[in-house]
Amino acid sequence: MFDKLDFIEGRYDELNKSVSDPEVIADNALWSKLCKELSDITPIVEEYKRYKQAKEDLAEAKEILSGSSDKDLKELAELTLSESKSAIEEAENNLKILLLPRDPNDDKNVIMEIRAGAGGDEAALFAYVLYRMYSMYAESNRFKTELLDCNETGLGGFKEVVFQVSGKGAYSKLKFESGVHRVQRVPDTESSGRIHTSTVTVAVLPEADDDVDIEINPSDLRIDVYRASGAGGQHVNKTESAVRITHMPTGIVVACQSERSQHQNKDAAMKVLKTKLYEEQERKKFEELASERKSQVGTGDRSERIRTYNYPQGRVTDHRIGLTLHKLEQILNGDITELIEALTAADQSEKLKNNEL
Repeated sequence: MFDKLDFIEGRYDELNKSVSDPEVIADNALWSKLCKELSDITPIVEEYKRYKQAKEDLAEAKEILSGSSDKDLKELAELTLSESKSAIEEAENNLKILLLPRDPNDDKNVIMEIRAGAGGDEAALFAYVLYRMYSMYAESNRFKTELLDCNETGLGGFKEVVFQVSGKGAYSKLKFESGVHRVQRVPDTESSGRIHTSTVTVAVLPEADDDVDIEINPSDLRIDVYRASGAGGQHVNKTESAVRITHMPTGIVVACQSERSQHQNKDAAMKVLKTKLYEEQERKKFEELASERKSQVGTGDRSERIRTYNYPQGRVTDHRIGLTLHKLEQILNGDITELIEALTAADQSEKLKNNEL
């Protein structure tokens, strides 16, 4: 590990010189690439420097304790000794986590799909609740959300809703949300007070960047246009601005009706299609690695039940890590940071246990 850290520290010094070089600055693509690499390794180098400083403090404290007769100085050295040992242990743990292989998708924007499952209208209503929860969480993290497509019900729910969350690290925050979300509550229409159980599926897809090599043959596409419905203003149902694209080889269907022009909706739908094809490509890679390495948390088989929201008891339980929080209202208002941090920590712990350094 320390050989790797020494190499990274040397690379950090090289990069600091390079990004200040006028010739490199003149090459915008190269300069941006080096700046990103520098940004990625800076937290590792800073933690490594803290580790080395704590080691120096420890050695100095030991030297004082073995060679000094000054009582006050020895008391101070004993305190430093204790603090340095704690700092070294903490830094070592932090460095192990920082050196874990990064998910290459972590910094990407995401396309999220929320679909009502079992439970009819009640499931559709909860699909809207989850859409609102993620939108509020995104806003609190200064991420931007953009509604791409939705299929509303008459009661204010969503049979399905597709939206984009944009911002650095969006995927790293939301990737563990893929799966089946179960809700237990008494519907407003239930006169006997019986608790109903409904399900909603959530898919979180890392957006495919422009430089991702995904070939889409135009002859493989069937493009249909139709009149938009639902939210959107005066243009709704007046022009055929909504676009549906079917990718014939895979059967993947995407649609977008959020923009005012057919051209804009087509561009947005193509972005979603490329993202879905990219996800399929990444899924195959993951399956190839699964026998060698499997995370406890994972980024979710969307058929797996991952979480239960119980209204009568005001609790939320994440079944993957056995975490129960009695703060249902706050969570549904977008306060899901504690859940996300616990899932991230569990994933890191599992990788460390599997020696994925």
